[in-house]
Amino acid sequence: MRCLFRRIWFQMKQLPICCIVLVGINVLMFLADIFSGYRLTYMGGEQKTAILEQGEYIRLLWAMFLHADIAHLSNNMIVLFFLGSVLEKETGHLPFLIIYFLSGLLGNIVSLAVKVMQNSEVMSIGASGAIFGLDGLLLTLVILMPKFRETMPLARVFLMILLSVYDGYVADHVDNAAHLGGLIIGFVTGMIYVVLRQFFSKRKEVTW
Repeated sequence: MRCLFRRIWFQMKQLPICCIVLVGINVLMFLADIFSGYRLTYMGGEQKTAILEQGEYIRLLWAMFLHADIAHLSNNMIVLFFLGSVLEKETGHLPFLIIYFLSGLLGNIVSLAVKVMQNSEVMSIGASGAIFGLDGLLLTLVILMPKFRETMPLARVFLMILLSVYDGYVADHVDNAAHLGGLIIGFVTGMIYVVLRQFFSKRKEVTW
């Protein structure tokens, strides 16, 4: 019986549980937003006055789960599931969630700072900042972990990120500040993750 539980636990650890749950929450939020007449967007979108003057800081989080239309949702969820599944399997559930949410939240803070500088009242929504954080994490893993370069050459990953950033700048109604903020945060937190992982791995190898 104990072996059975261990096998089940091992299989669960291999599943991209966080990605599955995150995709499910985003889809449910999108459906709820439609049925509410997009009230959730107006109540939870990242918007300068609501956050800074009315103190609705929770919008920095809720905006990550709101999307403008089915194309916006689909594009983000496809990347989240397929790229996120690879990364979650490599990092584990908790580090993946930490990097994902830090990238999304701090990406939204960068976006908010740009809005303040531009005195803009434009409302931003979407998981793109967090997903760009996953791009940053992937770039870190490819640079610092040789096994990743065997299947994902650095030049290909770098080109993919450049094209994603470029698409944001040529498209309309895209919050590039959140994208770049999330990308940088994902890269930096990814470096911290790899350094800590290597440090603790070396400690385990030490014999007394």
